[in-house]
Amino acid sequence: MTLLLTVVALALLLPWGAAAAGRRLAALLPPREACLALTGTGALAAGGTVAALVGLVHVPFLASLERVPLSREAAAWPAAVPAAALAGVALVWQAVLLTARRRQRRALLARAWAATGDAVSDGDLLVVAGARPEAFALPGWRGRRGRVVVSTGMLGALGPAERDVLFGHERAHLADRHHLLAATAHLAAAVHPALRSLRPVLDFHLERWADERAASSVGDRRLAAGAIARAALAAATTERPGRGRGPLLSVGAGPVPRRVEALLRPAPVGPRTRGARAAAAGLVAAVAVSALLAPGLAYGLHEYVELAASAVRGH
Repeated sequence: MTLLLTVVALALLLPWGAAAAGRRLAALLPPREACLALTGTGALAAGGTVAALVGLVHVPFLASLERVPLSREAAAWPAAVPAAALAGVALVWQAVLLTARRRQRRALLARAWAATGDAVSDGDLLVVAGARPEAFALPGWRGRRGRVVVSTGMLGALGPAERDVLFGHERAHLADRHHLLAATAHLAAAVHPALRSLRPVLDFHLERWADERAASSVGDRRLAAGAIARAALAAATTERPGRGRGPLLSVGAGPVPRRVEALLRPAPVGPRTRGARAAAAGLVAAVAVSALLAPGLAYGLHEYVELAASAVRGH
């Protein structure tokens, strides 16, 4: 049983290494590839964690199927029942967090759509009357397709060319379904604390991805940089402290100076550096080992229970 507990411990510790490797790799990749790497890391690491906990919870269950008395199981494996109980508590807590975060997301989307009831529709734009400079990508909701929401205050803060950049940025969020990637990272963070560090990094690269799409659409990186800076500054002057948008991706999110600096450089290309290869190798290794530990744990548990059952039948 010591070996099995070691396997479980490794499965629960590996996400820390996977998260570190994912962050390192994302810093060396173009925005699109960085977002996919971060989202994949979060989803796979979270899945491995849940699989390990489910396997541990099944120890008493498998023993009961093989008619192994609980007293004998506790005598043979003193840590089995407490470990299974802790794993069950962890799974319940994860389920509570996942449910709460899903409800928060749905409630925020419902409020956002309700707030656009008086908006003026212009194609895929919803123009909301208000002096507060705001702009964000509003995902689809209950049969309604996603829209770009912009306030009259934001339109007044930008020139015509800068508005094109803003619209291109928010449309990129919707077209590439960035809200789904953000939601995946948000839910993965509820499964394992190590994965919380992926969320701000992913948010930054999602904005960078949209920035690059906007710059490409207008064909002028310097114009795009200026428009992003002006829109973010206008939104920041009236942003409410502690206000979070959740799945509503906004042009003013993330470290704007770093985004502007990146737009003033040439368009990013895929790296072929030793650091990128090393980070990718570390990430693949951590995720692969985590994925292999789950079936290994299941097989080991089965063998242990079979051994105990044989001993019981022998008596």
